[in-house]
Parts: sequence; C-alpha cells; structure tokens
Amino acid sequence: MEVRNKIMILCCTLACMFISYSANAQSLSEKASEAYNKDDFGTALKLYLDAAKEDGTSSELYYNIGNSYYKLDKNGMAILYYERALLLDPNNKDARSNLEFVKSKANLNIDTGATYWKDSLEASVKSMSSSLWGAIAVISFILFIILLVIYIFVDTIILRKIGFFGGGLMLICSIVANICAFYVKSQAEARNQAIVVIPSATLSTSPRLPKDKTEEAFMLNEGVKVEIVDSVTNTVSDKKEKWYDVKADETHRAWINADAIEII
Repeated sequence: MEVRNKIMILCCTLACMFISYSANAQSLSEKASEAYNKDDFGTALKLYLDAAKEDGTSSELYYNIGNSYYKLDKNGMAILYYERALLLDPNNKDARSNLEFVKSKANLNIDTGATYWKDSLEASVKSMSSSLWGAIAVISFILFIILLVIYIFVDTIILRKIGFFGGGLMLICSIVANICAFYVKSQAEARNQAIVVIPSATLSTSPRLPKDKTEEAFMLNEGVKVEIVDSVTNTVSDKKEKWYDVKADETHRAWINADAIEII
C-alpha cells in the first residue's frame, strides 16, 4: 500500500511539473505575440527564441521568429527561419509567402534567372511532405495494378485502351512520386543548405581569408541560399576556423567562413 501511494505521489508530481512546464512555454509564446502586436519586435524575438529553447521547435514558431527578424531589418535571419519553418511543414503557406516576399526585397546579388524553372520545380516538390508523396506513390501503384488487370482480363476495346494508357500513366505517377518522396526526405535529413546571415560575405578560392584580390572568388549578400559541398577546419594563431566549400548556383562555388552562414 505504501509503495502504491509513493507511485501515485510521483505520478502527480510529474504531472504537475509537465503542466507547469507547458503553461510557462505557452506563456512565453503569448507574451511574444503581445510584444509583436505592440511593435516591440526585439522583445518578441527574444521571447520566441526562449520559447523555442524551452518548448521545442515548430513550424509556426519558426514562422513567428522569421517575422520578428524581418521587422528588425535582418533579412538573412528572416529567410533562414522561414526556410526552417518550411522544412518542418512544407504546407505552411504563410511561411512560403513571406519567404518569397522577403527574397524579392533582399538584394541577393545572384542572377537566378537561369535557374528559375529549377527553383520553381524544387519549390513545387517541397510543397508536400515526403509522407504525402509516398501516399500518392502507393495509390498510383494500386490504380496501376487495377488498370493492368482491366487491360489483361477485359475484352471490351475501350476498357482495354483505358487500362493500357491509364495504367501507363499511373505507373509513371508512382515512379515520379517515389522520386519526389526520396528527394524531400533526403533534403530534410542532409542539412546541406545554409543562408548567408551577415550583410555581405567575401568568398575565397581557398579555405582561409583571402590574402589579396587574386584569392577573392566573389561576394554574396545577406539572404543568399548556398549548398554545402565540403568543410575544413583550420588552426590560425591557436584559434580554430571552420570553412565551408559552397555552391550558390551552378557557376558560383568557393569557400566561405562558417561564421557567415547558418545551416537551415
């Protein structure tokens, strides 16, 4: 009986701690929203970041952090958190809309015209989660099997044509959906994309600070997304420096200091 009472007391204590913890985190988010509505964006940002540390991350919370950074004229950090919001929830339309808006206002100094269709296709693929793409792949394959059976066993010409062409279309849809599901999942797990978060970053032809103009590759402005290809850690004056080999697009690749970017 004594053991049973102790277990009940322990359970009640844990429940109270959980309720208190949740209430505190909720209070932080509410206070942050109040500060944001009062145009106190600095306080709102601090409270949102504190809520993320105490309550964990969410797409909505990252979206609010992105909004706060934008109001503080920190476009790079705003783009970073909108991207993080979409990484957790590709269906967050507000985050996607604000991301495109901030990118249009930021001076990204990289001509994306050549990769417009690639970027549009990538955005379309990432607009759905890997699980949703997987569900589409399964449904398409089931329809393919049904239409294949119709083509093989039904004698009516029109139904056989529907079975043949419809089955082929469903098979293609299933393959494409599987590829999209794999791509979205691999992108979410790889964490090989980052955002430039300082006003401007001079990239180097080597994993070190450029010694002169000949070692300067090009410059990237705040908010540009880069793909991380490799990394190197150097020791300079007993201080370790990390450098990333990054690609801004198909024609721009060089080394950037780790302090200049934040991984999405």
